[in-house]
Amino acid sequence: MAALLAWSGIDLNLPENSDSQQQRDILDALPVLVFLERAGLIVFANAEARHEIGHEGEWVQRPVEDVLWGLFPGTAEPRTSLTGSKRGSPFHATLACTGGRMTPVEGTYSILNPEMREAVIVAQAAGRERTPKPGLMEDVLSSLPEAVAIVHGSHVLYTNPAFTAMFGYSAEEVSGGDLRDLLVPETRLHEHAMLQKLVDDQGRAAAETVRLNRDGELVDVALKMAPLKVSGDKAGYVLTFRDIGERKEVEAKLQHDAMHDVLTGLPNRALFTDRLKLALNRLERRRDQTCAVFFMDVDRFKMINDTLGHAAGDLLLVAMANRLTAVIRPQDTAARLGGDEFAVLVENIHSATDLDAMAQRLVAELDQPFEITGRCIQMRASIGIAMAGDDHPSAEQLIQDADAAMYRAKQEGGHRYMVFDRHMEVHASILQEKERELRDMVSRHDFSLWYQPIYRLATGRLEGFESLLRWRTAGGSVASFRELLPVAEDTGLSISIGRDTIQAACTQLLNWDEAIPGNGLILSVNLTRRQFYQEDLVAQLRRTLAATRVDPARLMFEVSEDTLNENPDRALVHLQRMVDCGVRMAMDNFGASLAPLNHLVRLPLDLVKLDAKLTALTGGGRQMAILESLIHVCKAAGLQMLAQCIETQQQLRALQELGCELGQGYFLAAPMDPVQAQYLATHNNRAAAFDD
Repeated sequence: MAALLAWSGIDLNLPENSDSQQQRDILDALPVLVFLERAGLIVFANAEARHEIGHEGEWVQRPVEDVLWGLFPGTAEPRTSLTGSKRGSPFHATLACTGGRMTPVEGTYSILNPEMREAVIVAQAAGRERTPKPGLMEDVLSSLPEAVAIVHGSHVLYTNPAFTAMFGYSAEEVSGGDLRDLLVPETRLHEHAMLQKLVDDQGRAAAETVRLNRDGELVDVALKMAPLKVSGDKAGYVLTFRDIGERKEVEAKLQHDAMHDVLTGLPNRALFTDRLKLALNRLERRRDQTCAVFFMDVDRFKMINDTLGHAAGDLLLVAMANRLTAVIRPQDTAARLGGDEFAVLVENIHSATDLDAMAQRLVAELDQPFEITGRCIQMRASIGIAMAGDDHPSAEQLIQDADAAMYRAKQEGGHRYMVFDRHMEVHASILQEKERELRDMVSRHDFSLWYQPIYRLATGRLEGFESLLRWRTAGGSVASFRELLPVAEDTGLSISIGRDTIQAACTQLLNWDEAIPGNGLILSVNLTRRQFYQEDLVAQLRRTLAATRVDPARLMFEVSEDTLNENPDRALVHLQRMVDCGVRMAMDNFGASLAPLNHLVRLPLDLVKLDAKLTALTGGGRQMAILESLIHVCKAAGLQMLAQCIETQQQLRALQELGCELGQGYFLAAPMDPVQAQYLATHNNRAAAFDD
């Protein structure tokens, strides 16, 4: 308080005008004894001092030593970050009151003007706690949960208990100090000037900012500042502070969660794109460097999820995120874009050599086995790289091109990295067009089944048909679904298409039964990898069989050798579930990747369908011996064998001689529409090839 009065600019002359009256009001409102001295004489005493002395006139122009006996400096004065250096000399004295009463006091003696010998004396009864004058306003201020500070000029007049609780300063420590010392040094001058300007221009100011507490820690506060009016004139400012630390923590967490992947903690696509945009902006000033995006996808991640469960899949994604974070440089950014897709922003690239070095480092790191739930998992990733340049005008385009390069790497067999070029863009554009076209067809159910006959090779008798998916092009022609199949698998549309195909196949069998009672024809349906491993395939199949009442033994499902060989134990479970429904199961493209022959014994199969390249081995010699051995193995395992893609009379004869039971191919009969297939089934026509 003494420091406040020492530097508050109080005019000891106190002429009778509005300014002096305002100063008198301020001094009279203070709950301490205040004396103003000039040349050793007391020229003013505030209301508290007059009340304590007990008489109104005897102190005027009296020597200080007559009013304050034994005034002498103390030996110590506390300092705080608000009061700064010493601003006055503490003292102990005795106040001479009316009636001979003596009151011990202590306080501070501060020189205002050495030349004029002007000083201010601030005191209170020795040993008495400083308490404000009782009153409603004081009670209200003390009860407020918000911290309140009242300042005159730049010095503190009053702080309430909430201020002490929030910032750690007692009222005595902060009294007379400068609230600007609570500001962060870097923003001190600017923020203080801004707040005062807002108050002067608009009558009040409000801001969310930070302040320093006694321990030098930052406190998030909502600040409001308004002028303090005394007798209608501005005498200072009233400031309130509300602690918003908890709210800021919640907001920071929400902001973090909005910009980061919840599972791995890595930046998400939005934050990654923002950082990429900043990197591209920096390149405009640094033409000697560039940056690149590495887009990576886990090869066959769905198999890991389906085999070990989604919890293990999540652990693998977290482990992969940790690997990426460990291998990249501090200036680079790793992100999870969604699912099993990750991206890395690599900055400060000077040449293509830098790209290769980073790509090889990533591949080598991800090639190391992962230990998940006590199991060692060997994971592989496909990586696409796009380097910033004139061909990539935006962050979105750079990510898209890296994605296209990754997709091309996956098409090339995966477990590799490829750098984007414009040919990939054309390829990606074609794929996007195919996907759009495919989705339109699915929404219109613009598919139909055609049927390729299957014959018993020994007799030429029609055994059944293989259902083949066809779609109608914009020109009205019917096209094979083979080109769209990879797109359907990647997008997951093959699931709904497969469901409709099974329904259509069962309906076709019913139609044949009505037209040809007791025909006993077999109808085979191809299952893609995604269709075969979907969890509700068996439930869908049972519902369809129950609704159509088709004999399940007349349905045969073909699954490729690659799919069954991928995870034989898992394939065994799914095959057995299908067989339990009463349907037949066939291994398609047998011999395409030389699956272990013991699969033929372990898996519940009814038929093996030779890969087209094995049908072509009927030229004689060593190749014929291989084919003959495979046929004998299948017979020994109790499996039928079907040769597909029979194209010549020589192939037909050779297969008949080797004892292959079933066959199909354009040499025997091309795929046909439902009307043609029903006509063939009705007349049970032999193919002309068998008559030669």
